[in-house]
Amino acid sequence: MADTMTAKAHPMRRTATPTDWAIKGELFLNCSCTVFCPCVVSLGAYPPTEGYCHAWMAIAIDAGHYEGEDLAGLNVGLLVDIPGRMAEGNWKVAAYVDARATDKAYDGLLQIFSGQAGGTTGLFTMLVSEIIGAERETVEIVREGNKRSIVIGRKIQGAIEMMKGLDADHPVMVSNSKYWMGPDIIAAAGVKSKVRDYGRVWDFGGKSAEICPIDWKGVKA
Repeated sequence: MADTMTAKAHPMRRTATPTDWAIKGELFLNCSCTVFCPCVVSLGAYPPTEGYCHAWMAIAIDAGHYEGEDLAGLNVGLLVDIPGRMAEGNWKVAAYVDARATDKAYDGLLQIFSGQAGGTTGLFTMLVSEIIGAERETVEIVREGNKRSIVIGRKIQGAIEMMKGLDADHPVMVSNSKYWMGPDIIAAAGVKSKVRDYGRVWDFGGKSAEICPIDWKGVKA
């Protein structure tokens, strides 16, 4: 992983600038893997079950700021296209930022999710080779019980559900991980999940999904 990520610089690669930012909330996603995401347990070193990773990600921000600008209550959606192992990079990403965001919040969220703001997401400057789009959208996120959903018009319509454990009140999960998103990952599965944008037409129904509480911050936070 280290050798790959310190290899020759990509001509479009962005650089990270330490910035004062922080986000607390929840990230959930649905991807093309047929079983629970190998990236979680291997920290991105194992290949996805299909050899590639297609995914959408949803980020619900419960509290946070970017250089003093409040981010609480905003939602972000991501379309992610990874050709192989997560740690090998060459990700292509599109970002959908909550239409309610102020101009400063919008710009700040793009800085955070491109890795340019440094800190927790700074590794994106090495992993993301192309940002295929960034736009304001109505990003609807619902978190209710063991279910999560995201709707971005007709572009992303995703619904996932936690896997049931032996204890009905405690979902199946990986805990105390070194995974970049956070140490505790809840296993889930796609219920009805479609992506139709940027030439991608994906269906993740029945495929791997996960839910992760996040507590991210910039180097200066």
